[in-house]
Amino acid sequence: MTVRTVAAVDLGATSGRVMIGRIGDGRLDLELVSRFPNGPVEREDGLHWDFDALFAHVVEGLAEAVRREPDIESIGIDSWAVDYGLVADGELLAEPFHYRDERSARGVDEVHPIASPEELYQRNGLQFLPFNTLYQYRVDARLADADTALLIPDLIAFLLTGEAVAERTNASTTGLLGVTSGEWDTALADRLGIPTRVLPPLVDPGATIGTLRPQIAARIGKDLPVTAVGSHDTASAVVAAPLATPRSAYISCGTWGLVGVELAEPVLTDAAREANFTHERGVDGRYRFLHNVTGLWLLSETVRAWEAEDGTSIDLPELLAAASAVTDEAPLFDANDPSLSAPGGMPARIAALLGDDAPTTRPAFARAIVESIATAFAEAVQTAADLSGRTLDSINLVGGGSLNRLLCQATADRSGLPVLAGPVEATALGNVLVQARALGAAPASLEDLRALVAATHRPELFAPRD
Repeated sequence: MTVRTVAAVDLGATSGRVMIGRIGDGRLDLELVSRFPNGPVEREDGLHWDFDALFAHVVEGLAEAVRREPDIESIGIDSWAVDYGLVADGELLAEPFHYRDERSARGVDEVHPIASPEELYQRNGLQFLPFNTLYQYRVDARLADADTALLIPDLIAFLLTGEAVAERTNASTTGLLGVTSGEWDTALADRLGIPTRVLPPLVDPGATIGTLRPQIAARIGKDLPVTAVGSHDTASAVVAAPLATPRSAYISCGTWGLVGVELAEPVLTDAAREANFTHERGVDGRYRFLHNVTGLWLLSETVRAWEAEDGTSIDLPELLAAASAVTDEAPLFDANDPSLSAPGGMPARIAALLGDDAPTTRPAFARAIVESIATAFAEAVQTAADLSGRTLDSINLVGGGSLNRLLCQATADRSGLPVLAGPVEATALGNVLVQARALGAAPASLEDLRALVAATHRPELFAPRD
């Protein structure tokens, strides 16, 4: 089999990457082309993304990818969910807001008197998160001026190709996609005063969105198609989570920890709603039945605060090694406490939750953070099992968190289940696999795609200790 190559644009809430993916002859690997920072910027009207810089980094990364590998055949884009840009007359109206901006709280107050949380769950199957897109739309004064609203990967695809579409896995995070129909819930949008004209045509992973605009092709150095992938980064990550059995849970761990199981049908019970479990669309019509748990955001924000205090960088592996050596029992706090959602001052806010139990040394403090995240992961795994009626036999932990051996072992210990850690780059691998499958260069079924991942990126086993 000939080795085929594609470009994967993988954008997270703290950084972005452009990677070359190669597949064929028993091979599935990635080459990092560029990595660039991403994060919130404070403007006069609130918290935004520096989108112009982000798009420039994407184009520069793709140009470098083509320089390195002229045989690249397509481009796929994934990113975080819920945030969007508004387009009118082919132009972006303003910088996209960041999901941590405070405006969405007003949206919640305005939406729920019109459509209750109970009704919304039956319609969209989403857990309540105050930044779900429909709450943002409700309070966006510029929405009335827009021709269309595009989630971040769709917005980048539009700027690259000129084609405005909504990829279905990410569209499912808006709150305006019917949980059973998989189509826009225009009746709900009308009731909430959201103009339905801004909801673009839906496409599925594997569809060709369009080809590069001539001026973009000239900058990148090649005329390429942009292929829809699981454009919600978790959807791509779950494609590459080597779930060995139907009784495997997954945790896609980065800034957030997305904890759940893959289902063929939704679980729209009051118990699922009260547990704040969501139904996000996956590749091939699967449901990602999961709960958002605050992940490594707690640790990264704490380290960032300590670095600012010290005026120097902190060696994270060294800190985690010292945390692993702490013998005292770690005090725990609620990793999902709302007081921990905003950036800045994280050590003080965690200490306030721990009270008199707050550790006085940094290694012990870091240990408390990791053990608290692992406890939240274990509880979410058990809840997923209870709600779905499954007896689970393992946890696949993928993403950047799989490099954190302390977290992997703590999750195994606190869940009582073996944790299979890796691949680290699950999101980019899932992006590559869906593109390769669209090119006829990868297996057709999700199960066979995962078998390929397991064969080429063997996970590390962390067995639970007594």
